[in-house]
Amino acid sequence: MTTKLETLPTPEKKSGGAGKPTNNRKARVRESRGTLAFSRAQRTKALTKHAILILAGGLMIYPLLWMVVSSLRPNELIFRDPGLWLSSLEMSNYTDGWSALTHPFGHYMLNSAIVVIGSILGNLISCSMAAYAFARLQFTGKKLFFGIMLLTIMLPFHVVIVPQYILFSQIGWVNTFWPLLVPKLLATDAFFVFLMVQFIRGIPKDLDEAARIDGAGHPRIFLRVILPLMVPALATTTIFTFIWTWNDFFGALIYLTDPDMFTVPVALRAFVDSQSATSWGSLFAMSIVSLLPVFLVFLFGQRFLIKGIATTGIK
Repeated sequence: MTTKLETLPTPEKKSGGAGKPTNNRKARVRESRGTLAFSRAQRTKALTKHAILILAGGLMIYPLLWMVVSSLRPNELIFRDPGLWLSSLEMSNYTDGWSALTHPFGHYMLNSAIVVIGSILGNLISCSMAAYAFARLQFTGKKLFFGIMLLTIMLPFHVVIVPQYILFSQIGWVNTFWPLLVPKLLATDAFFVFLMVQFIRGIPKDLDEAARIDGAGHPRIFLRVILPLMVPALATTTIFTFIWTWNDFFGALIYLTDPDMFTVPVALRAFVDSQSATSWGSLFAMSIVSLLPVFLVFLFGQRFLIKGIATTGIK
């Protein structure tokens, strides 16, 4: 009678030494050491990069900080100390600078606000309509006109200032706000037209076709369909127009000769006198005051600015 013997499992072979690690354990140790070294290298690289960025940022913001500190120093100590430490506060620079010119400084800020608001409205209306025409309408010479529009971006403002001045002088608009406002109503800022064209091209044409089936024409499609979707591009145009117009010195200097019509940049220029002592403390103080609107607009509108540029296809 034959019996079947069950085969017992053979015992596993022990490693050569009780305290010696296996090959897998050695590999894991080497891998963990490599990962630790790599993480340390990454951390060192990140710290170095951040240190360089902080140093570069400090160098770039130093002139602004120095101007803020100088606006709180006596006039005779401004250029003696290049540091940022204040030994005493001179708040009279703000009160004296506010009333140093023919009118209070708020008068010039109001003039700049009038020009800025008119320029923003002009660019929003004219540039959005021109962009809709280039992006959605079909007409003869569309590509040619679009190319000419893009060429005007590369045309310096100083090239056309002489014929513009002659034109506005002949119709009696010099020393008024009209030369600074009327060009904005004619879509002369080609950058904003191109910005909005790129944005409108990203809007599906199915929305236009659906509105056209409902009986809407181009004016209604533009006002009811396209314009509400262009909020990021319109916000970007508003912010850029505000900053560029508020800081515009050359155009206001050319067309505005009456001190009652001066805008903020031209009024700040009036603090510098080549024939007498310049009140640098008052100049710096009013410069800080004039920077506050720009800072607030950029602070509260930067998310719209980033979104508007990111969604227009401009890389």
